[in-house]
Amino acid sequence: MQQADIIVENARVLTLDPGRPRATAVAIQGGKILAIGDTEAVAGMASTATKRIDAGGATVLPGFIDSHIHIFPGGAQIKSLSLVGLNGFDEIAAAVRKRAAQEPDTKILIAEQAGYFMFGDNEPITRQILDRVLPDRPLAVFASDHHTMWANTAALKAAGILHGREMPPGNEVVMGPDGLATGELREFEGFAPITDLTPTGGREMLGLQGSEPGVPPTAAQRAIDRGIISDGLAYCASLGITSFHNMDGNFYQLELLEEIDRAGGLTVRTRMPFRMMPDRPLSDLEKAVEMRSRWNSDVLRADFVKIFMDGVIESTTAHMFEDYVGMPGVRGSSYFDQAAFDAICIEADRLGLQIAVHAIGDEAVNITLNGYEAAQRANGKRDSRHRIEHIEMLLPADLPRFAKLGVIASMQPTHAPGGYYPPEPILSMVGHQRMMTGYAWQSIRETGARLVFASDWPVAPLDPLLGIKTAMVREPVFDGAPDESQSLADSIAGFTADGAYTEFMEDRKGVLKQGALADLVILSGDIERTRPQDVDALKVQATICAGRITYER
Repeated sequence: MQQADIIVENARVLTLDPGRPRATAVAIQGGKILAIGDTEAVAGMASTATKRIDAGGATVLPGFIDSHIHIFPGGAQIKSLSLVGLNGFDEIAAAVRKRAAQEPDTKILIAEQAGYFMFGDNEPITRQILDRVLPDRPLAVFASDHHTMWANTAALKAAGILHGREMPPGNEVVMGPDGLATGELREFEGFAPITDLTPTGGREMLGLQGSEPGVPPTAAQRAIDRGIISDGLAYCASLGITSFHNMDGNFYQLELLEEIDRAGGLTVRTRMPFRMMPDRPLSDLEKAVEMRSRWNSDVLRADFVKIFMDGVIESTTAHMFEDYVGMPGVRGSSYFDQAAFDAICIEADRLGLQIAVHAIGDEAVNITLNGYEAAQRANGKRDSRHRIEHIEMLLPADLPRFAKLGVIASMQPTHAPGGYYPPEPILSMVGHQRMMTGYAWQSIRETGARLVFASDWPVAPLDPLLGIKTAMVREPVFDGAPDESQSLADSIAGFTADGAYTEFMEDRKGVLKQGALADLVILSGDIERTRPQDVDALKVQATICAGRITYER
């Protein structure tokens, strides 16, 4: 009989394998699952060298797969000041000033997770109010969605944008009637001059822009950046994540990840994209093909294209068919017109590349679906598994098109109002009618389309257990709105089996069965006997990736 390297026993194993949905023990050998079954049978595969883990009756699941994160920006922001839950000038100022006192030599203080109206319902964030918070040092705060930043006067001066700067379409240094910047900076190019002032020189943001460092980083800078990404990987492992799909990418990040892998530190399976930008020629997609050929292992792959179609609702940059409520003529816009986007979809699809598109507004989603349909007409129908990220607003007529076109709905439980975030200001900005098909998880599922869940970290917390909980406990945001909450089984699948399907790996991960990759997570309790609202109180006891223990509590 073959001998196991690791045996997890006395467990409540939810395998996600329809052929054998439950077990009590898992044996691992050489990075794969050797056997799965009852504790007595699997115990016979133990030798004196086998590490035996007693799960104590707790749930064991396939390792979590987060299908939409940003590892480099996330790692860079782990230690940043978080403004989550802080409201009103006094609370925010106290937190910022405390951090400023702790970091007297920091060139620019960056805070995260700012609410658009954290100073009050009718109090926009401006450089002047941030000047009151911290008058004598550069300060900038990221919105929770990371599509807007606000900076004080000192930061705007240090970045050279107090008097404005021309930006690519969709990106903006917002100017005031006095001819000076208001402090609001929109989208990645808009706040790049600020992030250039950070210790990384903004290198963590380059993948969002699909660009490479202008000057090759020094060995010392590369070491800093590898350390930041390694911090992000360790944080993923601590939350039971064994795989993720990154949503920004460039050759530089891939080289860093390859260096981490060669040193034995790539503890989470990583999937990276090529970022296609509006101003790039179609021939740039050949770079995506080059990435795919250079990085194509079970631990590090680069095999899809990521595109931004629009912005976000809170800043009115998500592209809508109709005006935002109370804002005549304001509908947002898309970065691509239909013809240009169709051409990208047709070429990427012809090259056999999966496409993932950030589309939040209903018109942005419509343009994206039209592009995928154009690719099918041009190239024929294939198992492309193209995806749309977020899908916060959706035309009712577009609801059945996901299943018809085989498009995966990639959605984030913690983004929906009425779950992790409150209903406002989203509900007031889009109105009740649009919200009838807003964040329409169950409505999309019931058409027969495939869903996958994710966090979008660092936009929202990374913890998959929080995502599972939020998917289950979300309530309609007004009487008469559809109930889009999810079952426990669908919520778990959204962070495991569905993630594997989305990356064409359902034959060997996202499921616990003989011969599958040995990626699994051991929880601190029985998730099936835990109240939905308490699921995120469970802890990860251990994470195993590729048969290696990558985290133990």
